[in-house]
Amino acid sequence: MNTSATDLKNLENQAKEKILNPAARSQVTQDLSENIILTTVDDLHNWARLSSLWPLLYGTACCFIEFAALIGSRFDFDRFGLVPRSSPRQADLIITAGTITMKMAPALVRLYEEMPEPKYVIAMGACTITGGMFSSDSTTAVRGVDKLIPVDVYIPGCPPRPEAIFDAIVKLRKKVANESIQERGTVRSQINRYYSTTHNMKAVDPILTGKYIRSESRNNPPAELAAAMGMPVDTAKLTDKTQKEA
Repeated sequence: MNTSATDLKNLENQAKEKILNPAARSQVTQDLSENIILTTVDDLHNWARLSSLWPLLYGTACCFIEFAALIGSRFDFDRFGLVPRSSPRQADLIITAGTITMKMAPALVRLYEEMPEPKYVIAMGACTITGGMFSSDSTTAVRGVDKLIPVDVYIPGCPPRPEAIFDAIVKLRKKVANESIQERGTVRSQINRYYSTTHNMKAVDPILTGKYIRSESRNNPPAELAAAMGMPVDTAKLTDKTQKEA
């Protein structure tokens, strides 16, 4: 009888507690929250990718010196999970550090296509973004790497500081965190591939064609030169020269 009275009193106290504090967390929910993590596939996949971005060791000009400074102990970009890779098949991030010329463009596109999906691009420096100082008088600099491959983050400057690269990495991590697996195929589409601004210069024939090696004057030197060098001179050549002079 005493036990039943005690249980009844406890139930009344619990009911009063729920009425006085209805938003209190129950013990069952609290135990679950401390041992179970609820998330989505997109969030888990994005969290794993943004925490381990592997950039490709790629640089063409002075901007790469600033990028290389990140590997040292002063800046230590390994704390962001960035592990530099020398193979494009093991990298998911390429930082185009430096000027991209038309001769380098096919190699850059090839490296980008060898990288596995999903992959990201950071355009570093004014020369990479718009051609920089070479945009007005150079006939070989590409006026923007986004004409070749899709760019996710731009870093202006000439050259940008290593802290600017950290800021770009943070922005890229936020972008990766908001991505969706189903929408990635449509968002990453590109329409202006393999295109660069044209110039107004006229194409001319090359001067050094290699034909001088097969020229007649080189294979058959003049008689005076052959005689001066002590080389035997064909009698037919001397006869032909005498007839021309006559």
